[in-house]
This record gives sequence, structure tokens and C-alpha cells, in this order.
Amino acid sequence: MRGNGKARGLVTLKPRVQLLGSRLPTMQPGSWRTPGMGSAERGYTYRWQKRREAQLSEHPLCAYCDRKGIVTPATIADHITPHRGNAALFDGPLQSLCTTCHSSDKAREETMK
Repeated sequence: MRGNGKARGLVTLKPRVQLLGSRLPTMQPGSWRTPGMGSAERGYTYRWQKRREAQLSEHPLCAYCDRKGIVTPATIADHITPHRGNAALFDGPLQSLCTTCHSSDKAREETMK
């Protein structure tokens, strides 16, 4: 309150962040990644864990960073060809990627296909 006994109103600022609205990614009905499915049901079994471990042991550096001349430890055994639940493609060749490249560069490539 100021000296005249009247309360001053707060000034509301305009929001600077735009709402994403319908651009949020959602799972499509019938997707191989249906909610409630466990990782083993999607193919990530003990056999996969051993395969992943072997991939990262044989190729410990990120393939994408290596192409850019950057040395980065890999943390993800990535399917070169996205399998999308197809068992034949799930057993296909792998590449080692860091989390950053897997979540950005590889994800961007897959959305373009």
C-alpha cells in the first residue's frame, strides 16, 4: 500500500513461452511401444543385454561423434535400421552412440524416414 491507503494492482507480463499444443509427440494406437508393455516384451531380454554389452565393449566410442572427429564414450547400442517391433530387424546390425547423439541426430534421422 502507498500513502493514500489504496492497494496497487499487480502488472501481468505477457507470456514469452509458446504452447506446443498438438506438436507434442504421442504414441500412435497400435504402436509397438504400447503403454504397460515391459521391456522384455519389446525384445530387450537377457540376450539383448549381452548383445548390448558386447557391442559397447567392441565399439566403446560414439559412431556419430567419431565422424565429427570428437571422442565420446558410447552408452547406447543402437539399431542402425529402426526395428519398430519387427523381430527380424531387431536382430540387425548395431552401432554405438552417446546419449546426446541418440536423442538428437539419430532421432531426427528416424523422423525423416
